[in-house]
Amino acid sequence: MHGETLPYLETFSQAAEANSFTAAAHALRITQAAVSQRIQALEKNLGVELFSRQGGRVLLTDAGQRLYRYAQQILSLHDEARQEVSGRKTPLAGELSLAASSIPGEHLLPALLATFRAKHPHIQVRATVTDSMAVLEAVEQGHAQLGLVGRRDEKAHLEFRAFACDKMVLVVPTEHAWAKRKRVTIEQMCTQPLIVREAGSGTRWCVEQALRTAGHTTKELHVVLELGSNEAIKDAVQRGLGLAVLSSHAIAREIASGALHAIEVTGLPLARDIFVVWDRRRVLPIPARFFLDQLSVSTANGQAGA
Repeated sequence: MHGETLPYLETFSQAAEANSFTAAAHALRITQAAVSQRIQALEKNLGVELFSRQGGRVLLTDAGQRLYRYAQQILSLHDEARQEVSGRKTPLAGELSLAASSIPGEHLLPALLATFRAKHPHIQVRATVTDSMAVLEAVEQGHAQLGLVGRRDEKAHLEFRAFACDKMVLVVPTEHAWAKRKRVTIEQMCTQPLIVREAGSGTRWCVEQALRTAGHTTKELHVVLELGSNEAIKDAVQRGLGLAVLSSHAIAREIASGALHAIEVTGLPLARDIFVVWDRRRVLPIPARFFLDQLSVSTANGQAGA
């Protein structure tokens, strides 16, 4: 004899994915009070707490995490049964919220989204481009399901997966004395006026880490200007205000046109991974999981970066 059917799994899943009873109520077109009542009924049925409240948002408990995996299987079977019996396939819908730092956001994300939209046209995508620290904060606070960044963080609840690589180079204007060189030393670079990204950007973090690895410090750099975008830095370099270390993705067009010249810095390890990051404390909705699957395929095929 079968036990009582678990109630309100769809409401539970919506609240788990949104980390919010209010957002779940909006998605289901019911009141927040109704969502709370349904969750309470499910918790009473199971005899465990499924959510904990943190900073105005709700996070799944360990029991809630376990139930969510089963709920997804059950709801998926419901959809499969409905399609099999009715002959009508329900298109995957929902929302994918992303946050990306400047290099992956401006140079990798457009192609990734074009592929994703072609496969899942009914999923609404919301993406913001900012610096790496702001991306990590958005993921932690639940404002973005996934983040794309050029740096890691040591927080245990953040999961990072490399999906592309990036090479950074020193760029000089074409009239500079080094415009014919292929490489310079770290010591030579330190004698030149440098333009850097703002604190919190993945590009700046990568340069600082590379200097430490090479046994140098940022105090040795002759920084003359700090700017908050790669486009502004490229323009400043072309105007002769200084040199800069930038991603090869960011300067590809300028190098091809001859507007800038790229130089390798001997002994400075400026290759880095580009990561997708998510918060382990939160469940990933189906659209986010599909986007992760696409990144895995892109990585395997070498399509996400060079």
